[in-house]
Amino acid sequence: NWHLKENARDHHTSKMSSEELIVRRGQPFTVTFNGTLQPEQNITFIAETGPKPSALAKTQATFGISSTASKESWSAVLQSASSSSVSVSISSPPKAAIGRYRLSVQSPASGSSSPASLGTFVLLFNPWSSGDDVFMPNKAECEEYVLEEFGIIFAGNKNHISRFGWNFGQFQGDILNICLSILDRSLYHRQDPATDVSRRNDPKYLGRVLSAMVNANDDQGVVLGKWSGKYEDGKDPSSWTGSGEILQNWKKSGYKPVRYGQCWVFAAVLTTVLRCLGIPTRMVTNFSSAHDADANLRVDEFYDADGNHLERGADSVWNFHVWNESWFTRSDLGPSYSGWQVLDATPQEESGGIYQCGPTSRKAVKEGEVDLEYDCPFVFAEVNADCMYWNYDPKTGKKTLIFNKSTEIGQLISTKAVGRDDRVDITNDYKYEEGSKKEREIFKKARKKMGLEDKFDPTAPTQQEVDQKPDISGKFKVAGPLQVGQDLSLVLVLANLQSDAKTVHAKMTAWSTLYTRRPVGEV
Repeated sequence: NWHLKENARDHHTSKMSSEELIVRRGQPFTVTFNGTLQPEQNITFIAETGPKPSALAKTQATFGISSTASKESWSAVLQSASSSSVSVSISSPPKAAIGRYRLSVQSPASGSSSPASLGTFVLLFNPWSSGDDVFMPNKAECEEYVLEEFGIIFAGNKNHISRFGWNFGQFQGDILNICLSILDRSLYHRQDPATDVSRRNDPKYLGRVLSAMVNANDDQGVVLGKWSGKYEDGKDPSSWTGSGEILQNWKKSGYKPVRYGQCWVFAAVLTTVLRCLGIPTRMVTNFSSAHDADANLRVDEFYDADGNHLERGADSVWNFHVWNESWFTRSDLGPSYSGWQVLDATPQEESGGIYQCGPTSRKAVKEGEVDLEYDCPFVFAEVNADCMYWNYDPKTGKKTLIFNKSTEIGQLISTKAVGRDDRVDITNDYKYEEGSKKEREIFKKARKKMGLEDKFDPTAPTQQEVDQKPDISGKFKVAGPLQVGQDLSLVLVLANLQSDAKTVHAKMTAWSTLYTRRPVGEV
């Protein structure tokens, strides 16, 4: 008798739909089995996980009945014994590997015969337990970031934030099994199953593995990304409303990538998987998000003499980009870098040879500590790169800086409030106030750590170019109603920033773009 109801209540797993025992590590659970127990008998339990369980790798534990539960290792304490059954309380260590375990029992009475199997159970991370790397002291946050099945995703652009709901469904039918099979299909597991399983005690490791597995690049992962606007052979990314259907489809198809996703779909599916496994996780939207492809902490955009955008260089600025934050300690970096960690499953740049990103300490991003693991320069640039707008002449190859902006990137960084559907602005957790002396100091520190301040950087503008202030500024205003499928009226408002009169020749171009600001068609 696994005491499913009582154990689930104590371990915050009551919402899971399963006939199997699901418990959290570092906390006792009760099991009753038939048989008699003489006081002098010393029975032995064996708990093991993975394809090659070993005591050395901490994927196999052998333990007898003791008088008190251990804090550091697997242990069993006798609860009660009658003439026909025995109840024991079994405790796992707070750093045990998570996953599906096999539990068996051996008694001296059975001689040298093999242990009797009691069955299987699943062990998860435990944010309610202070010994766990994912411990979250605030109970309301545990409820929101582990147990909440519905969320709000923010999208749109910095001038008009839109929102839509999402069903994470981390406790639906088969989702836990699918999440465990995602781990078993990762490149890390295929290369070395035993080591991979032994490392599943570490949320840093699992976060990184899952950021790779949620996208289909490299490893036949869950979701295939597509940004072209043509989705006939799959599903339009904006038509999904929950993760359950995506994960079920992946399994049903024999683990073929589900078509198609864009950033919020990758982030939402990763939220589902991490919450399911017990790692507190939330979705974060960054408006005017930089994709710095050449790692110089700058986004370079090129225009010709007519003002047409040129496809030169791979840098881009997305209207919005969605990633995840997960909560755990950083024993590798030190206590000040623990807390929220950035994970990003959208395949943008390779890291360690495959499309994965994070965990990046949010604190490290704010302090410009771009030399700290993992992928800190990329995340730093997403929220704080400088924008450089160049005039490029294809005939001569000459480029001149039109103007630069250091306050454009990383605006209105947003997440859903705890227990409410409101938007919370967390921009100040990623950087010091934009344009402040401190923020500029951190930006220079980051460039210096990356060796960009000292050596010659061909993309760097001259100081003269940077200091040069424009003498005219302009902006488009929309005149009249904006309706999809109808023409639009734009008014160009120009301002003379100097005192002398000017005669101006202006060339105007307008393009429709995707949310990644990739031009689609000239208007």
